[in-house]
Amino acid sequence: MKIGLVLSSTPSYSETFFNSKIKGLQESGFEIVLFVQHASPSFKLCPVYISPKVFKNPILQFFSMLWVFLKLAPKLKAIMRFINLERRENISWFQIVKKIYLNTHILSQQLDWLHFGFATTALGKENVAKSIGAKMAVSFRGFDINVYPLKHPNCYNSLWKQVDKVHSISNYLLEEAYSLGLNKETNFQIITPAVTIEKLELLKSARLKETIQIVTIARLHWIKGIDIAIDTMKVLKDKGINFTYHIIGTGSKEYIERFKYHVYELGLIDCIIFEGTLSHNKTLQFLNSCDLYLQTSINEGFCNAVLEAQALGKLCIATNVGGIPENIENNKTGWLVNSLEAPKLASKINEVFNLKTEENNRISINAQKRVNEHFNIEKQQQEFIDFYTNKNI
Repeated sequence: MKIGLVLSSTPSYSETFFNSKIKGLQESGFEIVLFVQHASPSFKLCPVYISPKVFKNPILQFFSMLWVFLKLAPKLKAIMRFINLERRENISWFQIVKKIYLNTHILSQQLDWLHFGFATTALGKENVAKSIGAKMAVSFRGFDINVYPLKHPNCYNSLWKQVDKVHSISNYLLEEAYSLGLNKETNFQIITPAVTIEKLELLKSARLKETIQIVTIARLHWIKGIDIAIDTMKVLKDKGINFTYHIIGTGSKEYIERFKYHVYELGLIDCIIFEGTLSHNKTLQFLNSCDLYLQTSINEGFCNAVLEAQALGKLCIATNVGGIPENIENNKTGWLVNSLEAPKLASKINEVFNLKTEENNRISINAQKRVNEHFNIEKQQQEFIDFYTNKNI
């Protein structure tokens, strides 16, 4: 079976979700190819096909399109099917020609499945799978369901008509997709993120230090609630709690300046550190040395960082939003806070800080056990094999 995976770029080393999926399928005899707009020379897991380049110079663009269309001549039947499907939706000829050019790297292939790694990557490609005789799958991960449709209403109407099966990383995102128009009769499978923590000496105790080390791993963006986390640190400082708060991740210049100024404004420069972008291994090492993991997101599809923190036995506190309740079992593997207000988040942190060592150790052990049993790489890989071999399609 040959599967084509569509992403915006080749997965980096730290993107374990896609890398483990590709490796697991290959080990089970599947042929995997990747379709991207941007490729890293270091990516060697499977063949990569890059979408045709768009030139600003009209002459270069004309000759590029001419060359591409000549190469597509052996695939005339697929092209005609694509044109017919697009015309049924009243797509203009100009847009059809543009789509054929941009999707040449896929239209020239013969596949059993064409799987879009994010719903947004399927936009403009909704009819490609049917044109080449492949089944179409799409994954829901977070931004593509939680944020993008807010700015682009009805953006997935065409996608819902064509998709054969959907993969969601959480039940929450699947329900959100239904609210956006996905037919409830569409085949689906929930396959969560998974983690594998290797070569790290795990801490044997969850006993908190005198100066508590708190970590958040997130891109610097409003939806991650970084403002809320900073406000929470201000409440902790005013209560006389000794801590250092580390924020791992980066974002646009606008958000970096906004959050750093917020820290300065509240007088927290001495206890909040922006660590920037770290490698995946260094991030895990940093996470392994902390006391508490904090996630103050306004919404989350699932949150890999919270899962990795639990795998390391960290004490996790997160806002009770989106798919996080499927990630943390409240009061068993961590704590969920039903509020985005800094005082309540700070109160929970203070409560955990004052728990007996035995109770914290119980939470830590529960977290590691649950991740090992339910969110391991081997389980995830088998679930993707089942996804493509399901006879109900």
